[in-house]
Amino acid sequence: MNSSAGPQVTGVKGFGHGAIVRRRDVLDGRTWIGYPVRVVVDSPGLVALYLSRGTRLDFGTGRFSWGAHPWSHVGDLWQSAGVLQLHRPGSRHSVWVVKDPDTGGFRQWYVNLEAPLRREAGGFSTLDHEIDLIVPAGASRCRWKDLDKFERRVRSGHFSAAEAAAIRAEAAGLAESIREGTQWWDSGWSRWKAPDSWGPLALRTSEKEGF
Repeated sequence: MNSSAGPQVTGVKGFGHGAIVRRRDVLDGRTWIGYPVRVVVDSPGLVALYLSRGTRLDFGTGRFSWGAHPWSHVGDLWQSAGVLQLHRPGSRHSVWVVKDPDTGGFRQWYVNLEAPLRREAGGFSTLDHEIDLIVPAGASRCRWKDLDKFERRVRSGHFSAAEAAAIRAEAAGLAESIREGTQWWDSGWSRWKAPDSWGPLALRTSEKEGF
């Protein structure tokens, strides 16, 4: 297997193809969760990262205003199929290409509302905004997920009124583009396959600084 099955992207800059970097969510000025990913594309219009199955997840220690990261309750390994994460720089979301863990076939687009991706030494950072949109394979409409959790964050003051309005507008705009078939991401990414050599990863001790 190789990565040639996906769309061809030119003008790559920054981290090179195959580079191992850290992706993390930052909450209260500290890493809430972090894990290593491989770079598929790092260009002005697209950052694509790959999280391999079995990769170790590292959770921040101490108290967080949102509590423990929800993934911490199911273990410290990424147990689902490897997932490709597509980011359009400046956008308040990423698009995850979800595959069937047994067959490897494309299952769904998982649109994750989050803070715009920030480039930093050794990788990228963001923060999840709770709302997700799920688009099953072949569907032209999405299902909203965790809107109730988002609204609880708003009522608790974790998002300002302006931030909440921007997040809702982002989600609504994405849902509309999906209905119209004008979503920005290339459907060809559903056929992308990671090289066989891209196995599980773990952060080095030096990469965990700031947890």
